Amino acid sequence: MNENRSALIVDDEHDIRELLVLTLGRMGLRTDTAPNLHAARQMLGTVSYDLCLTDMRLPDGSGLELVSEISTRFPSTPVAVITAYGNVEAAVEALKAGAFDFVSKPVDINVLRGLVRQALELNTRRLAQPDEAGRLIGTSPPMVTLRQTISKVARSQAPVHISGESGTGKELVARTIHAQGSRAGGPFVPVNCGAIPSELMESEFFGHKKGSFTGANSDKPGLFQAADGGTLFLDEVAELPLQMQVKLLRAIQEKSVRAVGSQNEVQVDTRILSATHKDLSKLVADGKFRHDLFYRINVIGLPVPSLRERNGDLPLLSAAILDRLSKAMKRPSPTLASDAVAALQGYAFPGNVRELENILERALALADGNTIHADDLQLPASTGMMPPPPAGHGHATPAPAAAGADPRTTSPFDTASSALPSYIEEIERTAIQQALQENRYNKTKTAAALGITFRALRYKLKKLGID
Repeated sequence: MNENRSALIVDDEHDIRELLVLTLGRMGLRTDTAPNLHAARQMLGTVSYDLCLTDMRLPDGSGLELVSEISTRFPSTPVAVITAYGNVEAAVEALKAGAFDFVSKPVDINVLRGLVRQALELNTRRLAQPDEAGRLIGTSPPMVTLRQTISKVARSQAPVHISGESGTGKELVARTIHAQGSRAGGPFVPVNCGAIPSELMESEFFGHKKGSFTGANSDKPGLFQAADGGTLFLDEVAELPLQMQVKLLRAIQEKSVRAVGSQNEVQVDTRILSATHKDLSKLVADGKFRHDLFYRINVIGLPVPSLRERNGDLPLLSAAILDRLSKAMKRPSPTLASDAVAALQGYAFPGNVRELENILERALALADGNTIHADDLQLPASTGMMPPPPAGHGHATPAPAAAGADPRTTSPFDTASSALPSYIEEIERTAIQQALQENRYNKTKTAAALGITFRALRYKLKKLGID
């Protein structure tokens, strides 16, 4: 199975190198070894490897240097690090630097074999299915960036936290990461953390033994065991109570779980993906979410753009949704009339893609014939409308508010620009400029202070012409 596959082992301890050579050799891999960074770099310059295993501490530098170099120069070569037992910080840093996974000393041979199999499976899937992310529809810059980022994070075993507004498709992103990664052959287990009663959480996540509590009539495996060899997706992770956060953190760090009523722990091999529409960093600051768990699940942060941020994708996205809905109804796929496209592009979609799907499904049922017009969409008339195009480029520039007046406290009918959209723009401009000044023009902090994403802030700065 692993014929002609090769691995580079980088460690200054002779006994560790010998153990790894023996283990990988029995798996059918050809191995080369290097005692330091210098020797490893020379070998990488002349031989193409399917896998690299490196210690974190080397005589002439850190294994993190090698991780970064391989991730940049040889992106198709998974690199795993060997860390001291219990050194979670080092493991997290390695994953952030681009490591595929990590294994702790003393090296558990079974864990090592599983890691090697996952790494080799990753390259097999890369060759067989190079573009799973095609299910995420859109050609806008935010969507192109999202698909590129997914391709990178899918090659790792690092925990990924997916953030974004409700309805943006966070679970689809998680499923795509799973499908593109080495665990695609394993289970994908989604769980809505807000839907499990708090008193049943431990049993649901870790399982229980027969007789451990009233109603436990038989042994039951938990969600971690169900996701063994695959991916556990924790949707709405912000809803977890603090007591459960502690137990979840331990399970993630130790890669083992103990069922309710059991004395023994069971090893689990599960990748953790999580998502929420809430601001986890704010919840951490408010003491409502544990900092150590946030640090552990947010190794890689992946924001999903709102539909407002990729407005240009609406025609393509709508056509794909209508095609899918039509096939389910066994009827011809309709077309969107130009007035319908214009109406969709003028709407703000607070419910994002999920709301778009609902609107199009309703329109499909109400439309006469095979063309959907703006009236068929039944969009709200007075809420959720997009602001007009930015000033300049042939558009009239909205007049500023009266000198010395604050648009946030001034009636729109008392200003030179009484049109409501222009008035809203003036409010936004004032709020953003004030937040920029208060945060010393640090855009990341400004976005957090305004309660919007960094991408949304960039969009608004460009739209409003703020440098």
